[in-house]
Amino acid sequence: MSKPITIVIPHALGVPEARRRIEEGLAQLVGQAGGGLAKVHQTWDGDQMTFSAQTMGQTITGVLHVLGDAVRMEVVLPGLLGMIAGKIKGQVQKQGTLLLEKK
Repeated sequence: MSKPITIVIPHALGVPEARRRIEEGLAQLVGQAGGGLAKVHQTWDGDQMTFSAQTMGQTITGVLHVLGDAVRMEVVLPGLLGMIAGKIKGQVQKQGTLLLEKK
């Protein structure tokens, strides 16, 4: 059974800078995860990214919207990952906030 979660991360960067940081941050995340994440796929349509990734034999899917003052993610966690949705949501919120801090 899948579990949908929504994560909203406020920022003060504007759309272009927030998108740039997300693109760079995602590339770093995939590089750091090594074999943990497989078949990561992302497609941008304007300021909306549709993504999927496989981890632990399960596929995570979602949509990320870059807005002028926030990033909104809607993620579907399958099976076992849905059981730890709260923990995953907290980690994504924390890492996303660090990524989008104004520097």
